[in-house]
Order: sequence, then C-alpha cells, then structure tokens
Amino acid sequence: MISPFRNDLLKDHKILITGGGSGLGKSLALGFATLGASVAICGRRRDVLEETAAELNKIGGTHFFDTCDVRKPDEVARVVDGAFSSLGQLTGLINNAAGNFVCPTEALSANAFNAVVGIVLNGTFHCTQAVAKHWIEKKQAGSVINICTTYAWTGSALVVPSVCAKAGVLAMTRSLAVEWGRHNIRLNAIAPGPFKTEGAWKNLMPAGFEKFLVDKNPMKRLGTHEELVTLAALLLSGSVNYINGDCITIDGGEWLQGAGQFNGLLTVPPEQLEQLKR
Repeated sequence: MISPFRNDLLKDHKILITGGGSGLGKSLALGFATLGASVAICGRRRDVLEETAAELNKIGGTHFFDTCDVRKPDEVARVVDGAFSSLGQLTGLINNAAGNFVCPTEALSANAFNAVVGIVLNGTFHCTQAVAKHWIEKKQAGSVINICTTYAWTGSALVVPSVCAKAGVLAMTRSLAVEWGRHNIRLNAIAPGPFKTEGAWKNLMPAGFEKFLVDKNPMKRLGTHEELVTLAALLLSGSVNYINGDCITIDGGEWLQGAGQFNGLLTVPPEQLEQLKR
C-alpha cells in the first residue's frame, strides 16, 4: 500500500501509544515514526518493547519506551511523566492496550471479568486523565484516539468483559470530547474489524475461524495494518481537527453485513431469488 501522505505529515508530533510493543500498537508506532513523529510506547513486556524500540531507532528520530500496567495509576503517571520529559510536550495519545479471551459467560470468574475491564476501560481512563492533566495545565491542545470495536454497540457472545469495557470506552470518548473540547482536546475512537495480529489470532481464533471472518465480510478480506495507520495518522495530523467525539469504523462493512435482516439472502442462489420476484 502506498501512503497518501507526505513523509513529514507528523513532524513535531509526539505520540504515546499504550500496548505499543506488538500487534496494531507496534504498527501504529512504526507508521507514525515513518511520517516524522516522535513516539513513546509502553506495555507490560519489556522484551517486545525493546524490539520495537530498536526498529523505531532505525527509522530515526527521538523515541521513548517503558514498561507499564495501565491498570495501575501510579505506573501510568510514571510513564506519562517520562514520555513528557523525554520527548517534550506530547501532542497525541493512542489508547490501544487491551485484553480479551473467549469464554462462555456463565463460566466467567469475577477475576477474569475484572482483568479485562481493568485493562481496557480503567486503563484507558488512567492514561487519558494523566495525559490530559498535562495538557490542561499547560493550556496545550491534544488529540486522543481510543481503539474501540464494533461490538461496543452491537454486543457479542463469548467476549462479554471486552464488550462491556469497549462500550464504556466509547461512552467515555464521547463524554470527554464534550467536556474537554473547551481545552482544545479532541477525543475520537476507531473501531477496527478483523485485522490480523499474532496475539488475537493465538487467543481468539480457533482453526478455520479466519475463513469464516473473510467469507462473511462484504469485501472478502481482512484489514491491513497500513489502512489503520493511515486513518489514525489523518486524525492526529491536524488536518481534520473538527472531528471530535466520533467513532470511525474500519471493518469493510462487516458489522453492517451482520445487522441487516435480509443480508443472508446474498448467499442464496440467484435462481431462488428469481422465484421471489413478483
């Protein structure tokens, strides 16, 4: 995929990405750095952070990384302070850190439910509040992107903790977009459909499920990481600063395919559809 942007689109931007050592977070970090941004990444696994930091250094520019459990406000405060000290005034935050697993809801333990909600909802709040405090104190503009999901509004079986947490993140996004708009702080969400990552495919995808996802998607494919990077970069760039409080879906039409009552007729042989015509 060829980037539609000039190479310095994000020059002078300084962006913190949670869960930035692997998966979509890593792709966002590397993509932003390629566009000229200084990037701070955090996550719980130092080894993957170090590997991603080494790749960022090859691209060039100034970057920062540190371990962090976003469920713990004191660790979040340490990393946010470190990112500001290392890079200067941050201009953007990507709340990407997440946890998820497949489990029948009747078999969920309280600890399992709380673990996912703690990372996804509480962690997003801790990071957003910590960064916004700096911005508000310094009277500086800022942009937050929360990585959401389409099942935040449709619901989904077998991943109820994630559903509840992501729905909360979406509500938080819209609420703070209104509350902090007067500070020139924008909050938006991106709801990706199926984008292949090592973690998601290992933990959430039984054999054959990828084919199911592709077959039921109107575009008959998965999303590419480059497409997500392009969308996020546009939101951060300053080119569309009037977008505030929105959730942009990038899923090839997947959730709409499942929502329409008669969409299943697309799989019916044409001769059977002919019989319905009057």
